[in-house]
Amino acid sequence: MRDPLPVPARAVRTGTSVERSRFIATLEPVRDVDGVDAVLARVRKEFPDARHHCTASVLGGDGTQQRSNDDGEPAGTAGAPMLAALNGAGVTGVIAVVTRYFGGVLLGTGGLARAYGSAVSGALAEAGVLRRRWVDLVEVRASLADGGRLEADLRHGFDVEDVVWSGEGWSATLALAPDGTGALAAHLAAGGFATELGAPRRAVRTAGNAT
Repeated sequence: MRDPLPVPARAVRTGTSVERSRFIATLEPVRDVDGVDAVLARVRKEFPDARHHCTASVLGGDGTQQRSNDDGEPAGTAGAPMLAALNGAGVTGVIAVVTRYFGGVLLGTGGLARAYGSAVSGALAEAGVLRRRWVDLVEVRASLADGGRLEADLRHGFDVEDVVWSGEGWSATLALAPDGTGALAAHLAAGGFATELGAPRRAVRTAGNAT
């Protein structure tokens, strides 16, 4: 199974100037189309006097939900190179808005494409990316009497995400490698622990620090 695509580590805003035109790149992680639209609306409100607010976005675990818009620039000179920059970085869950203030010098189609693409590439380099991985979330349940000893054992070799003590007993949620429930069950049996395992739930988690 392929790892899910990385996502931007943080929201950033960067700026460049080309032939007196200012290009302000706003790049942010988003979850869905509503997030994309909200970022664009906010940027338009921040820079109401700018001539262009060009956009590119990539959504979905596999990055197949893609949109771009030239916002009045010649067709293919803004949104497409911005989207190409996002795809070149292999990221998803992202919206890029490049706001342009015209400086009086025509850049030509090639110059515009380079300026918009470079603005997004620069913002991506500033933001960094978070690599991600698939995990199976599995709940382990045991008695209150066994909970402390079991938790100490599991924390030595497993990724324990959450622990709950209640009147009904002890439970912990573990993040396992995909299809790792069998190995967990074998470990618990070898340790002589009396436990119940919940059904695994596939989820996404970050893998390490931003790069």
